[in-house]
Amino acid sequence: MTHRRIGILGGTFDPIHRGHVDVGTAAEAALSLDRLFVIPSQAPPHRPAPHASSFHRFAMVALTVAGRAGWRASDLELRTSPPSYTTSTLKQFHVRGYRPTELFFLIGADAFAEIESWKDYPALLGYSHFAVVSRPGHPVQSLPVQMPHLARLMTNPAVGPETLDTPSIILIDASTADVSSTAIRELRSQGRPIAGHVDVKVQQHIEQHGLYTSSIPGRRAMDQQPDPAAGRLHGKG
Repeated sequence: MTHRRIGILGGTFDPIHRGHVDVGTAAEAALSLDRLFVIPSQAPPHRPAPHASSFHRFAMVALTVAGRAGWRASDLELRTSPPSYTTSTLKQFHVRGYRPTELFFLIGADAFAEIESWKDYPALLGYSHFAVVSRPGHPVQSLPVQMPHLARLMTNPAVGPETLDTPSIILIDASTADVSSTAIRELRSQGRPIAGHVDVKVQQHIEQHGLYTSSIPGRRAMDQQPDPAAGRLHGKG
């Protein structure tokens, strides 16, 4: 059987930004991924509810991946009941016929440092490879020292994924944009520009729909109002 290399990039994507794209691009180059699924979550278990609706967050992901060969927007988690757990998503890929060693879950080094708080840890480390990419202030080189109990599982892209017969933690040192969804929402709330932080098509979508702005203190943006189109993404499947 041909060994496939499938990347999975999950997140709230509220909104998706350059940092997310940089993580995906770095992993794609380092691991020669055949396909990269970008999957917005329904509602993360450890964070507040998203500001933008599922409809808008999926739309922004779709706009970002458009034109990128091999990248696909997936509503896998949006079609299940919240909260969204990585362990459940990876199991869905197993059901679809993918072996754990064919899957590469992409994650920033800052988020990976909290992996012990995730559901089904440590078992989920065996559900796929974890491709950990440096983020500003969080270089992957610090992880073996920061997490010595996992150091034996850590390797680098120079070790060909096809030679790894068990899921590993692959450390990818790359430069990624110093930007966050929180900072982008804050800029919008202040009426300041977000050009360069997100794909230009995403910027246009945010501005056209008035996302992340509110004229009433303490109220969410207008995108939180009921959206008939969002029902198609919230259906249980």
